[in-house]
Amino acid sequence: MSACCDPNPKDPESSWRIGAASTLVCGASILAGWALEASGFPLLGLAGFIAAYGAGGWSASVRTFAAIRKAEVDVDLLMLIAAAGAATVGHWIEGAALLFLFSLGTSLETYAFGRTRRSIQALMELRPETATLVRTGDAISVALDSLVPDDLVRVRPGERIPVDGNVEDGSSRIDESTLTGEPMPVSKGPGSAVFAGTLNGTGSLDIRVTRTADDSALSRVIQMVEDARETKAPTQSWIEAVEGRYAVGVILAAVVAVLVPWLLLGWSFDAAFYRAMTLLVVASPCALVISIPATIVSAVSNGARHGVLFKGGAHLDALAEVRAMAFDKTGTLTVGRPVLSRIALRSPVGGCVSTTVGADENAALRLIASAESRSEHPLAAALVKAAEERGLTLSQPTAFQSVPGRGVSATVDDVSVDIGRRSWIVERAGAPIPDDLLSAFDEMHVAGATPVFVAFDGEVVAALSVADRPRERVAEALREIRAAGVSHLAMLTGDDESTAQVIAAELGIDHVYAELLPEAKTQVIERIRREHGSTAMVGDGVNDAPALATADVGIALGAAGSDVALETADLVVMGEELGGIAHALRLSRRARVIVRQNLVFSVSVMVVLVALALTGTIGLTAGVIGHEGSTVIVVFNGLRLLSDGRTR
Repeated sequence: MSACCDPNPKDPESSWRIGAASTLVCGASILAGWALEASGFPLLGLAGFIAAYGAGGWSASVRTFAAIRKAEVDVDLLMLIAAAGAATVGHWIEGAALLFLFSLGTSLETYAFGRTRRSIQALMELRPETATLVRTGDAISVALDSLVPDDLVRVRPGERIPVDGNVEDGSSRIDESTLTGEPMPVSKGPGSAVFAGTLNGTGSLDIRVTRTADDSALSRVIQMVEDARETKAPTQSWIEAVEGRYAVGVILAAVVAVLVPWLLLGWSFDAAFYRAMTLLVVASPCALVISIPATIVSAVSNGARHGVLFKGGAHLDALAEVRAMAFDKTGTLTVGRPVLSRIALRSPVGGCVSTTVGADENAALRLIASAESRSEHPLAAALVKAAEERGLTLSQPTAFQSVPGRGVSATVDDVSVDIGRRSWIVERAGAPIPDDLLSAFDEMHVAGATPVFVAFDGEVVAALSVADRPRERVAEALREIRAAGVSHLAMLTGDDESTAQVIAAELGIDHVYAELLPEAKTQVIERIRREHGSTAMVGDGVNDAPALATADVGIALGAAGSDVALETADLVVMGEELGGIAHALRLSRRARVIVRQNLVFSVSVMVVLVALALTGTIGLTAGVIGHEGSTVIVVFNGLRLLSDGRTR
């Protein structure tokens, strides 16, 4: 793509200022040259026009020579040839006007694109330069880059949080809108995760650092948006691939437009050459080339301000095609922090005893929680937390083994403990499950909890369940996703069918795929794609990464999502609310509409101007105004997506 249409100048602020100064000098020189020529000083007037050529054409010349050294031809060369051609046949003022308007259009484009970069620079400015480090009771100010994981920092009321970490002491409400786009402050207390760049409320917090400043969620946001600016939508890539060949074709057409009328039709050379220069200008595809990146960069910047990170224009475009969406259940549709809801023990006489607290239950829970203490599964965390709340002392398990999608097995105090789904426990125990526990198991299903069986030394002794409730406003968010054009919603989970169906019915999910191993999720994504079309996958964990990679668009949810999920996904919603996905869908579809508007408009204007130039209806000045005017129009049409409001 030619530099005149480059949405990513290395220094947009200085580029804009230099370009604006050059444009002003060019315009002033044109006025001076015209005035001097009209006053009877033609040589001084010519000097003014030459100065206008130098001021208006120097930056385009630098870019053109750089392109020629790389054996490339772009639209800058077309403009320079047209201006030089106008001077050759004595139309100095029109050539100077061409360069003035071309320089003005380039400066306006640079300024407009600079707005998107300034929105990212504003994010960078959210991170403070220093932090208050607490060490041996003293609080000292240190450089942000000197902090390492496990340091303790203190954040006073009204200060911005300097790094990612977990609250160790204190409570407050945090404004996380800079990362998540959510306007309401979030309550934080001991154990809560906090993120760099967010604003502390009225409380004082001591925060244990979990990531260095360069690896914070805010730093990842900035890097992802910067990377996205460098990637291109498929149509944009195709246009840029043919731009050079098209420019060569326009130059050859201009040569033909000179030779045929002059040699075969009896035109004067000056008349034929002037019309050919007009053709060079109006056939330049700058408006067409700039029409897509203007829109894509604006959409990416809009999304970043609302906690939605597109990793490139291709993913923004792909999201507009999505008609089906699959969601991981735990941590995505649900809170992801299940709690122990019930334990049913098999009694010595075959009856089933279920109580809130009991000596036998506590003894069983101690062994169960000890076995699960080395697992990272949310169910394990719920069991360990329940044991700690009851004041039970856990033992260190030995021979621990986790079987993904099935359960865990460990030895605790010389007792072999197996915890997992029904089929796996039957296989481990080698005997059917007692009827009393099966009955309790079914009751847990009906309640919408996730039940598992427990075996001690190969004998099934208990059924227990944990409950994980849907996130707040998730049902509303799913309705918004449907309204944005997604016709099929699916839930993917490793939980059993009955539990998943209860939550799906509550949320209005169309189809449930339950009892899935991580590798099976990719097969489900492929099946949904065959049945419903382009499919997006939404997840937040390591086990979601294969499905995220398989889907047409992978969406990672949450600033605290796993690094693997964030790296694999094409789109990251930094908040934990699904409303950001609906915004991303609306944004992608609105961007596609604007891209099509720009393409149709730019091509139509170019075709009309070429036709008028070939018939001699317009001259060079009118051609320049039409060409540069259309370029500026498509740029600002695309920049409408920079609007701060959520796209509707």
